[in-house]
Amino acid sequence: MELTVYKISGEATGKKVQLNDDVFAVEPNDHAIYLDVKRIMANKRQGTHKAKEKWEVNFSTKKIKKQKGTGGARAGSRKNPLFRKGGRVFGPKPRTYDTKLNQKVKELARFSALSYKAKGNGIVVLEDFNFESPKTTAFTSLMASHKVQNKKLLLVLAEPDNNIYLSSRNLQGVKVVTASDLNTYDIMDCGVLMFNESAISNF
Repeated sequence: MELTVYKISGEATGKKVQLNDDVFAVEPNDHAIYLDVKRIMANKRQGTHKAKEKWEVNFSTKKIKKQKGTGGARAGSRKNPLFRKGGRVFGPKPRTYDTKLNQKVKELARFSALSYKAKGNGIVVLEDFNFESPKTTAFTSLMASHKVQNKKLLLVLAEPDNNIYLSSRNLQGVKVVTASDLNTYDIMDCGVLMFNESAISNF
């Protein structure tokens, strides 16, 4: 598959890039995409939730009533989970939700997501560009030139560029990543996947 290379002004440069069929034209595997997205979302969880159990509640351990003769159930102390503000039974504890996935499965998921975008004409290639200084208006004009103002945009660069990153930081629905940080979730979550010319040559 060939794609036209555009300027940031929206005009065609006359150049074309050949997409790697081993990356952008594979048979998509939906289950691999599901597994990788689930892994990415799980790894983002902090896992800092915590509830106090019976032994952690700050109440007296004094027996609050006699064992027999009251007509009610036995109760050892105010820490009993049956009482208000008592300890929680099997409450959540800090834990990690990180999961692992085989490298080949992650690669298949990423390539499947890229293939979906390529088939749906969701990929735009820009010639390499830079901003002289961080300027949000420069980035919004780029989006307007390519008519992607109302779509979630993922811009993929070959190398980190602070001016481009800072120019896009305040815009909702816009994310800038490097080619090495591109993952399945970001690809599937965006409406338009935009590469600069040197970034797409890394695939």
